[in-house]
Amino acid sequence: MAGNNPFPMALDAPADLLVKMDDALIGQAIEQSRQSPRKRIILPLHKAPSALLQRMLNAIQPGSYIRPHRHSAERAESIVVLRGRLRYLTFSEEGAVFQSLELRPGEGVDTEGGIWHSFQALEPDTVLFEVKPGPYLAENDKEFAAWAPEEFSPKVEEYMTSLV
Repeated sequence: MAGNNPFPMALDAPADLLVKMDDALIGQAIEQSRQSPRKRIILPLHKAPSALLQRMLNAIQPGSYIRPHRHSAERAESIVVLRGRLRYLTFSEEGAVFQSLELRPGEGVDTEGGIWHSFQALEPDTVLFEVKPGPYLAENDKEFAAWAPEEFSPKVEEYMTSLV
């Protein structure tokens, strides 16, 4: 695991230059997502935040809250569902749900930068393959929606229910 935090946001990337995305690797991410208070974990495949192409597995459990956010206009993002089922949401500038797509294994979305979005796991052990441009800098990776509650806010459960 990354750092000293027992529940990091991301695991350490595999050291090998060739990484097989098999049941063992996916299982590692799933197990950590089950233990995380956030009910999700990133397993990066790129070796450093400075990588120009960020590739990762994102294991998510139902009830995990991904605060609606958007990336800058030049930072597109693609996801493909490997396991489970996902609801992918896009929003208007004011926070109204614009689109709601249900995605199954083998399905995904490609989103241009600047679009407010979020997603929810609809089944336990949902796993995504995610790709976006790097380098990763936490301070400018995404802009969180002011109209959506912060992660761990007491308003999260009510907000998530309103999206269904």
